[in-house]
Amino acid sequence: MSEKCEHNHGDFSWNELSVTDPQQAIHFYQKVFGWTIEEMDMPNGKYYILFNGAEKIGGITAKDPKEANSPTAWMPYITVNDVDKAAAQIVKLGGSIILPPQDIPVENGPRLTILKDPMGATLGAITYANDTAS
Repeated sequence: MSEKCEHNHGDFSWNELSVTDPQQAIHFYQKVFGWTIEEMDMPNGKYYILFNGAEKIGGITAKDPKEANSPTAWMPYITVNDVDKAAAQIVKLGGSIILPPQDIPVENGPRLTILKDPMGATLGAITYANDTAS
């Protein structure tokens, strides 16, 4: 996640799957879509970056055992120029913050937040450290 990115504000730019069995998910999606995987060590375990050809398109992670009953689902992330400003705007407009803005603990990692819109839908907002476009 440390390469130079070129995402624009408002782009859907990342998708993340949180599952109880990442290996089963990896096997399934590799067979269905031909995606390749790059394994990355994170402070809380392995993270699996998904590639469609040379393009990074998302990741797969194991659910936190404390959240084992949470639904298995894809989480889309939308690029924003400033996650902290976006989080404040989300609340101002009637949404709520599920995961406060935080940095991903890897070199040049992105900053993200997870939100719930006023209609109840969840999604993420993300700012990449090395974006070249805004």
